Formats: sequence, structure tokens, C-alpha cells
Amino acid sequence: MAGIGHNGGPSMESGRLWRTHAWRQAQKALMPEAIPMLVLRMRMRRAAELGMTYRTYAKVRQYSGQDILGLLFSSNALRIFGSGGEIAAPEARQIEQVKSATRLTLVHPPATPQAVLAVNQVLAAADRAPHLSDSWAQMRDRVQGLIHSQRLPASGVLIIGDAPLEADWAAAGRAAGYLPSAEYFAHQLG
Repeated sequence: MAGIGHNGGPSMESGRLWRTHAWRQAQKALMPEAIPMLVLRMRMRRAAELGMTYRTYAKVRQYSGQDILGLLFSSNALRIFGSGGEIAAPEARQIEQVKSATRLTLVHPPATPQAVLAVNQVLAAADRAPHLSDSWAQMRDRVQGLIHSQRLPASGVLIIGDAPLEADWAAAGRAAGYLPSAEYFAHQLG
């Protein structure tokens, strides 16, 4: 048993190389050598439906263990600035193309969720974004509240944001992951 000050790293006793080798072999045995072509095609089609690259989709799917059922955008990611609430044109064009996924947003002031929903028919639901001074529990409740209002599992929703603190929403809400808006919109806008 490790004592005080032990960092929990690997054991340095004899046999460490063998245990590492055995662990790696066990990991390889769990994963198929290659994904069947039919499955790969279905996943590539699904990535296109979600408006993202296959590489990004596969990374999120591997992390969460399930398909992406919803996309939760921050109003920063959608370039909603000011009280008008309208999504910037390039971003609006891309999210209009999203198929078979619920589109949600958490809105930063001065825009309001009601104003954003009124002018953006592509969004299913909106709520106020967590405030900087909110506790972790308040942030969790805000993020999960919006996701659960649409009857979605949190682990099936990908959060797309544009500010460093928005990355915390994924952990607080137990979401599928976090994706910077520059990465989500890059292949469509670039």
C-alpha cells in the first residue's frame, strides 16, 4: 500500500514491463483490428448529418460511448452578440443542415433565450447561460436542465463553445464532450 506522498504512479517492483505488456495486449484484444466498412460508412454519414468531420465525430463517439443526439451551442459559438439574438449567417447556414439531432443553446446576456428562439427557428430550446459567479452545482443544474428538458441523455449531447469557461459546461453537465466552435465550424467556413 502506498504511503503519504506517493503519487499513484506505476509500481516500480520487478515485473512491471511484463504487466505493461500484458495490459496492452488485453487492450488490443478488446478492440477490433478494423471497423467493418458498413459501420464506417454509417458513421461517416452520421458525421456529415451533424455538420462535422468524421475524425471529430469518431473522437467524441469514442469518448462518450454513444451517438451524438444533440448539439448544445453557446451563444458565443453562434456569434450572437447584442440583444437581437440572431445567429450569424455562416453559423446559421451550417446548423440548418444538421439532421437528426436536437439543437440547443445557452445564451449570454444581453440576449435572452426568448429573443434567440423567436428569431432562430433552427433551435429547439434555449436557456440562460451559467454566469461566471455561479457555483459548480448551479452550472450543472443549468446545463443539465436544458438537456433534460428535451428528454436527451446528457452523455449524448456535445457542447460547442467559444470561451474557455464554456468548456467546463461539458464536465458539469456530464455531456459527451466539448468542441471549440472554431473546430466545429472550420471545415464549413474555411
